[in-house]
Amino acid sequence: MPQLATETVGHVRVLRLDRPQRKNALTAALGWSIVRAVRDAHADDDVRVVALTGNGDAFCSGLDLGGGDDTPVETGLSDQAQMLDDKGWVGRFLLALRFDTDKPVVAGINGAAVGAGLSLAMAADIRIAADSARLHPGYLRAGTSPDGGLTWSLPSLVGHEAAMRFLLESRFVDADEALRRGLVSEVVPADQLDSRLLEFCGAVAAQAPLAVRRTKHLVARTPLINDVGARMTDEIRSALAGLDSEDGQEAVRAIIEKRAPEFRGR
Repeated sequence: MPQLATETVGHVRVLRLDRPQRKNALTAALGWSIVRAVRDAHADDDVRVVALTGNGDAFCSGLDLGGGDDTPVETGLSDQAQMLDDKGWVGRFLLALRFDTDKPVVAGINGAAVGAGLSLAMAADIRIAADSARLHPGYLRAGTSPDGGLTWSLPSLVGHEAAMRFLLESRFVDADEALRRGLVSEVVPADQLDSRLLEFCGAVAAQAPLAVRRTKHLVARTPLINDVGARMTDEIRSALAGLDSEDGQEAVRAIIEKRAPEFRGR
């Protein structure tokens, strides 16, 4: 039975974790489904933004430690790649959402995000939370350290000390505290999260697609650079390519003609 529901709304691919009876706890089948779904969205030229949320009253309660799962797992990797792979599906969350696609991924945190579920949310580019959301790192209480890229994504978002404090306090924070601590960028009433998530993603999708993709590509890799001069060169090359594209020329014409642009992703 599918554990991830997908739909396309305009130019937005919506992914919904769909195990509400288990608080959307992660199984291998669900984890790999998320990774594959983001890859599929990346490969679809009609998709410009990916929205990620959960069905029911939880975003994702972490690994399913007791629910069982005998669903066949299709990893999307070759046999050779699987033999060499030491990341598994949890280790691919950050890679899949942040680096393997240049399309923005926006998480709508509709409830509890715990452990690997929190790592999944933090791997997104942007997070909008329902006022019912609660975040917990989860790992220490399970006697282990973080995975899913959380030790990279969290410090890059809030800084070393704030990340360490959140991880070591090991407690739930509500949506308002998450907003104050920089873990999310917006909080909305729970019954408005879906509409706000689609509204925000739709607004991003209305921008020039190539420009949006180049922007994510550059920003996502900023913490990795060690040559600022080379980054300046990359920025200029990307900006010139954008201005020279059909969408770039259309954007300039629309400004001059005082009308809304019609972007075609070229």
